[in-house]
Amino acid sequence: MISHPSRHCTVELQALPSRIGQVRRIVSAQLRYWHMDLLIDRAALGVTELLTNVHLHARRDKTCTVAMELLLDRLTVSVHDRDPRLPVVDDAAPLATCGRGLAMVAAMSESWGVRPDDESGKVVWFTLPTTLSAAPPTAPPLASRPPRRLVEEVPAAAFAEVGHGADLGSPQPAPARSAVAG
Repeated sequence: MISHPSRHCTVELQALPSRIGQVRRIVSAQLRYWHMDLLIDRAALGVTELLTNVHLHARRDKTCTVAMELLLDRLTVSVHDRDPRLPVVDDAAPLATCGRGLAMVAAMSESWGVRPDDESGKVVWFTLPTTLSAAPPTAPPLASRPPRRLVEEVPAAAFAEVGHGADLGSPQPAPARSAVAG
């Protein structure tokens, strides 16, 4: 017996800059409805990065489908587009303003991946844990925080393993991250 069936939400759209903001609001509202407020920031960031990639890189039309599925222990967010070319994860410079979208998705998610979908497209997805133990830790009070630099450099090696040699059809764990002390 399943005590809480999965919940599913899909939105079809053209990945245009004006629509990406609307989808962020839809994702946020749906997660509030599901009482998953702690996931809103990371889910909205991830879907923004994936839709931006469709807008910037997908050939043919920019029509895509965003799907969210909430299971007992994880949220899966996926974007299906009509371009069969699989994304390439670049080793972008730490302060680059483009080319870091999938690395950001990998860094903030539990797992992510990409798989071909029929002959006409692909699906890029990521998962977030829904359990409280997997939620990001709460920040200590400001007075007890160590001073931090305004801009933190993340070594390029931290993203070197992202997507390389991975089985693109199954979930992959995100790379280990370490905090940079200031």
